[in-house]
Amino acid sequence: MSNESKKAARAGVDSFRKPRPDAARLLAFEVFSEVNNGQAYANLILPRALTESSLEQRDRAFVTELVYGSLRMQGRHDWILQQVSDRPWNEVDAGIVNVARLGVHQLFEMRVPTHAAVSATVELARKVLGESRATYVNALLRKVSSKSLEEWLAPLELVEDKIAQLAVRYSHPEWIVSSYFDLLREYDEVALALGANNVPAVPTLVSWPGRSTQQELVSLGGVATKYSPFGASSPGIPGEIDLIRTRYAGVQDEGSQLVAEIFSKAADAQDDWLDLCAGPGGKAALISSIAAQLGKNFYANELSVSRANLVEQVIAQGQVWVGDGRAISDHGHSFGAVIADVPCTGIGALRRRPEVRWRRKASDLSGLSQLQGELLDGAIGVTRIGGVVAYATCSPHMAETKVQVASALKRHSGIRQIPVSPYLPTNLSGATVGDSMQLWTHRHGTDAMFLALFERVS
Repeated sequence: MSNESKKAARAGVDSFRKPRPDAARLLAFEVFSEVNNGQAYANLILPRALTESSLEQRDRAFVTELVYGSLRMQGRHDWILQQVSDRPWNEVDAGIVNVARLGVHQLFEMRVPTHAAVSATVELARKVLGESRATYVNALLRKVSSKSLEEWLAPLELVEDKIAQLAVRYSHPEWIVSSYFDLLREYDEVALALGANNVPAVPTLVSWPGRSTQQELVSLGGVATKYSPFGASSPGIPGEIDLIRTRYAGVQDEGSQLVAEIFSKAADAQDDWLDLCAGPGGKAALISSIAAQLGKNFYANELSVSRANLVEQVIAQGQVWVGDGRAISDHGHSFGAVIADVPCTGIGALRRRPEVRWRRKASDLSGLSQLQGELLDGAIGVTRIGGVVAYATCSPHMAETKVQVASALKRHSGIRQIPVSPYLPTNLSGATVGDSMQLWTHRHGTDAMFLALFERVS
């Protein structure tokens, strides 16, 4: 038998060989597909999937980066794949799309050799898609791997539309890029802000006064947060830390910690504090702990029963109500201080929840804006004269921040905005817009939290 015949025979045997994808890539595909096609949230299902797996720590880290990274960068991956596909990419089978995205991510964003990235991804495709579709995936990835990432992105320099250019380069929908331009104005700073959303966030722990201290978190190996007196970076997996498991401390971004701290400072002279939209309980846990130390009564309200149960598990003291925050006045209770951390697009936390950038649409803003305004109205309505109202979002979008503040001041002649500056940490700079606080990930290393304070004057 000639060498050519032997090769052909071996190829025929290989084509009928049972596919044997490695367990890490198979788990990554399952989670990735559930997020993209099943509307699941990666931060909820991935930890559970890893816990239930028998993967070693190194493989768990690989899966984590492959899933989160592919979700962040899939817009750019799709742009590249469209150029080598023989049909419109939005008409390609979802399974092929997801496998190909995972393959491109290994090629350009991970330290996986080109041959291994292609061959291992094709083996995965054989298992989850079948032979014919795996052949198509193989053809796609071989074309993609024929150029470097820099070569693929070079034509972007010729794109005159800066928003479209940045949307591809940094893998964000154009409406988010446009909203950043509205606020930051400068091309280079918008690029920095978008780039910061693509850098994985280190988990941040929060101590709860009366139950734990920042120094305890530092003693475990964490590094104290720059601005918050309560936080520290996580030295390991948060769920494996005793203080977290026993609910003496929690996991909370430093930006959210600052919102809770500033509200507590502004409310210091007031009794009866209310967290209007308290679930799942991060800010409520910290605010209730501060309130307990100061001898203040604390109340929390949450629309969802399951989320209200989570709030009850972490607050230091106080009552938890279940109901629509817009109808909070039905309780017949008034408060000295109310914080409304309202539902929003969440585009200020894209480094933590990468799928949000693809799941949210500009069209969502209308309904969310109306809800945010109504919740703020509800908060103002139950605040006593002389009391404090805080409005917070995890979004820098103008419609969810500046516009909401201006609209509230126009609707309610009995409130005035309080400058947030006196309550900010002395080392926190570049964090104000007018009288409000606006954090940015690229400037402050936090989620892009917004906070406005009001006083009820009549």
